[in-house]
Amino acid sequence: MTALAATDAALADLCAREAQRQYYTAKLIPSENYASCAVLEASGTVLTNKYSEGYPRKRYYEGQQVIDEIEELAIARAKALFGAEHANVQPYSGSPANLAAYCGLIPKDSPNQRILGLGLPAGGHLTHGWRVSATSRFFASAAYGVDPVTHRLDFDAIVAVAREFKPALLICGATAYPRTIAFDRFAEVAAEVGALLVADIAHIAGLVAGGAHPSPLPYAAAVTTTTHKTLRGPRGGMILCRQAHAAAIDRAVFPGLQGGPHNHTTAAIAVALHEAATPAFRAYAHQVVRNARALADGLLAEGLALATGGTDNHLVLFDATKFGATGKQAARAMDAAGLEANFNSVPFDPRPPMDPSGVRIGSPALTSRGLGEAEMGHVARWIARAIRQRDDAAGLADIREEVADLMQQYPAPGFASAPPREARPGI
Repeated sequence: MTALAATDAALADLCAREAQRQYYTAKLIPSENYASCAVLEASGTVLTNKYSEGYPRKRYYEGQQVIDEIEELAIARAKALFGAEHANVQPYSGSPANLAAYCGLIPKDSPNQRILGLGLPAGGHLTHGWRVSATSRFFASAAYGVDPVTHRLDFDAIVAVAREFKPALLICGATAYPRTIAFDRFAEVAAEVGALLVADIAHIAGLVAGGAHPSPLPYAAAVTTTTHKTLRGPRGGMILCRQAHAAAIDRAVFPGLQGGPHNHTTAAIAVALHEAATPAFRAYAHQVVRNARALADGLLAEGLALATGGTDNHLVLFDATKFGATGKQAARAMDAAGLEANFNSVPFDPRPPMDPSGVRIGSPALTSRGLGEAEMGHVARWIARAIRQRDDAAGLADIREEVADLMQQYPAPGFASAPPREARPGI
């Protein structure tokens, strides 16, 4: 970053501090990962200089000869990787992708403007119709939940809610649900009530691409996703859909909700899709699941309670109150110990969302660094230690050094070399 350092030393220093933080701490937030050097390079190209409103071969600006080929390449790779009939790679991220899919699938003059999704407290996403999201302002929304005992999806209850609410769209997908999502069962519910099925696979797109989780493509009218998380691309979004819905969804993205696409991001998405089509990525996706299960087993051995009792995918949700801590206290203690996570509600949480009972962790980023099941056992023990020692600054600092020692043995993708390890202000 020589040009940045010469132009803006303050910002360059902040970036250097963040690089050091990312390299020497254990990234456990399940929605985060490491993009490769190739993805980062594509993100930082001169493509950021070009405006390209419209779609390939149908633009409102001239000079699109190369840009069209880049977007067409990303589209072709998305379709091939996921087996989709149509792909739109222009959404700026997952939230606009969801809103665009809903707008495209529900005509504005339709008498049924209802959407039904997994409730936020049960592990769903804001954009599945939760009341504080714009999706609940555009559409009438309702939520289904999980079983109060098992914390798993209860399809008898989902059917009952769907029959009563009669949505135009049934949305499946989650941000804090650690089990396999049965897309075929959701398709049956949607068919029974006359709804279209939308699958949000933002968290598990990489697992789907790598064959480590079933695909929703045979069942859903549209599939939305981010391109980071388990897919290890840039921060962007995609919509995959059946050809019958392609034109309407494209219109919903542009001109409905967005202007010009971010061409540098489109290029980086193309790179990530190319990487995800390799045997190495397939092996990675399966290792993510094995590592998450090892992490869950380690936490159970330490005495922590897990939502659903374990995991089938990339994330684990545990209840910190078993150790006498709130989720926020646990997450902050972990952060001080070099274990980056996020506090999160657990199903039927008696505590408020901004200070809930749970902590959400995942294995994608550590798996990208090459850690395996044995290392997940170390991480689980560190987590338990950090929560137990949450009021012991020296003890947390000791854990942080142990974490940094391990991270130093597993270079992070996207780094040309290891940043200096010495302490910097604010780290």
